[in-house]
Amino acid sequence: MQYNYKYRLDPSKALTETLLHHVDTCRQLYNHVLHLLNKTDDNPARYEIQGRLPDLKTWWSDLGDVHSKVLQMVVKRIYDNLSTLKAQKENGRAVGMLKWKPPREYRSLTYNQSGFKLKNTSGRPVLWLSKIGEIPIPLHRDIPENATIKQVTVKQEPTGEWFATFGIDVDEATPEKPETPERVVGIDVGILKYAHDTDGYAIESPDFSDERERLERAQRNLSRKEHGSANWEKQRRVVAERHADLKRKRRDFLHKLSNYYATEYDLVAVEDLDAKGLVELPGNSRNRAGSAWGTFLRMLEYKCDRERTHFIAVDPKDTTKECAACGVKTDKPLWVREHSCPACGFEVDRDANAAWNILSRGLEDVGVGYSESTPVETALPVDTLVSAKRVVETGSPTLKERTASAVSE
Repeated sequence: MQYNYKYRLDPSKALTETLLHHVDTCRQLYNHVLHLLNKTDDNPARYEIQGRLPDLKTWWSDLGDVHSKVLQMVVKRIYDNLSTLKAQKENGRAVGMLKWKPPREYRSLTYNQSGFKLKNTSGRPVLWLSKIGEIPIPLHRDIPENATIKQVTVKQEPTGEWFATFGIDVDEATPEKPETPERVVGIDVGILKYAHDTDGYAIESPDFSDERERLERAQRNLSRKEHGSANWEKQRRVVAERHADLKRKRRDFLHKLSNYYATEYDLVAVEDLDAKGLVELPGNSRNRAGSAWGTFLRMLEYKCDRERTHFIAVDPKDTTKECAACGVKTDKPLWVREHSCPACGFEVDRDANAAWNILSRGLEDVGVGYSESTPVETALPVDTLVSAKRVVETGSPTLKERTASAVSE
């Protein structure tokens, strides 16, 4: 299984200058290769371009200062970007052409397969990079003993901090998911409540208003500085630090929430949301972007794979309108926060109703087996009329009790 481990680097002033030189050389190579591709009518293969690098070094002496694998990954980066543009175009998006990278937009370099080594020098861990040297790296968590480091990406954040991201391959078989999931949950994400699940838990959206206010105040101060001056650069760092602080707190919340669901359940059902499309809709786009639903679902998916938990993304259409008890669809505006079915009289919070619909669809989609040692139970209270096709069969003896108590509350 493949994972990414990220660590903070602590380079000296001299090493920082060397790193910046290597990154800028890679940026210039990126622009040079992009220029070559734009002026040719044919589409040369990536390995053909990589094969020209040794000849390129004969008149471009700075390329000799950078490890050969790093230069090859620059070419790969261009072709990966071209593939992404092609895929977006095929999906109907209006895309342009790749643009030259200015210094502020090119901040990383990648060692692949060779040219790096994690060492222990005089009792402290260091990252050795070919043609750069040894950089102190505090390891806040150990890399698994059965892991192989395949790749290292070194990046400078806008705050000026340096980080190393290790792409590791853990030598272990992918764990099989349980054929009979005992604990199952459906999750409906939103803005007022970040997540509402079928166990009756409603997770509040984190309040980042103080962080946003500090960020906006720092941005206003930056706008009053003369662009490019020393004071402007100092305030730009402050703005970058405010952005980083907000990002870290948001990702911390998402990591903890996704880890809880991945470790506590055998099956997790969510909506297959087009998070980017939702952000582009008019009205309230800031809150939708700040909710980072796409990031949460991606975190939840890979954590479920790691914890051998079923991850099911279902069609989100009409999960709010459809009654979880009888299946009748009822239109309701966004400001109506309660579901009241005119057909069967079932009343519940609209997010809880959506969560039960998501769980029901997830169990239908996955086609998993069910435990025969326990009676058939439903995801709704026992006194709710449920059609046969909406019955949720699980092996959890407490599922009915948990949902019944959640509704009564």
